[in-house]
Amino acid sequence: MKNIIEIHHPLIDHSLTVIRRKETGTEEFRRHAGIVSKILLVEVMKGLGTVTVRIETPLSPMTGKKLKDDVIVVPVLRAGLAMLFAIQDFLPSVSVGFIGLERDEKTAQAREYYQKLPKIFASHNVLVIDPMLATGGSFDDTVTLLKAKGAKHITIVSIVSAPEGIKRMQKRHPDVAIVTAAVDSHLNDRKFIVPGLGDFGDRYFGT
Repeated sequence: MKNIIEIHHPLIDHSLTVIRRKETGTEEFRRHAGIVSKILLVEVMKGLGTVTVRIETPLSPMTGKKLKDDVIVVPVLRAGLAMLFAIQDFLPSVSVGFIGLERDEKTAQAREYYQKLPKIFASHNVLVIDPMLATGGSFDDTVTLLKAKGAKHITIVSIVSAPEGIKRMQKRHPDVAIVTAAVDSHLNDRKFIVPGLGDFGDRYFGT
């Protein structure tokens, strides 16, 4: 598949198995969802730029590197917050925008109910995070909105993806890379990913 990066790592394999298992409780689900999110972030960050800085260690001056201040993270509410918490462990001062989308259980269509975004410039690297790329509707709407706000470099980060959602995004936004931990089989008639892991938000937040 074009522009799709499926990350393979023993820790992802282990943690993904834990969060897929229906017997897994909320505490364990949160911990392992965070592990997967952090590994995905590490992979995504490989493509981001750094700048040279002069620092002093306790022993001497030296030249080091730091990430450019050009990253914006946009979690799709509410499930995207789970990945944001993990990302902020690495990037505590990262700029964050919020887009709230609610899925209609009958139509599987996303409805926007909240939007709060920082100023976006063409130079920004925008990471759109949502654990589940199912139909692609939420990601499609979010990316379309971000492009209208000026975003030029957008990467989607999800934990589990369905071929249907990937196909939609590749058709609608071929310039957007998709980074995921797993590409599953298909969507069922309720538009849930199979085998998937159920409703991520409900399992993460214990609702």
